[in-house]
Amino acid sequence: MSLISRMRKQTAVYWPSPVSDGRGGYTYGDAVEIVVRWEDIHEVFLSVDGEEVVSNARVYVDRVVDELGFLFLGELTDLDSSALVDPMLADGAFLIRKFESLPNLRNTENLYTGML
Repeated sequence: MSLISRMRKQTAVYWPSPVSDGRGGYTYGDAVEIVVRWEDIHEVFLSVDGEEVVSNARVYVDRVVDELGFLFLGELTDLDSSALVDPMLADGAFLIRKFESLPNLRNTENLYTGML
């Protein structure tokens, strides 16, 4: 098991970015549990729009995640049914404002990072 895989020991809930519902609104994809390392850290970074923003957390995730999706530190069972459908109703869920991918030195694995 690689160092990248070994450092992720927490569970988070991930919602993909919203898509149009065809009626002028939007819906989020199904919430799924993923394996992460969640660091509560406040640091300045450039958003995808080139704006300086301060993060709420840096999260190392086990997969590619969508910017404008959401992450919640915890399990699906920690959320009520309305929050499972709409992450904006989940207390403690954060918007993914930036996603980065960094390959390891052998180019055999990627370190995926979401800035919230």
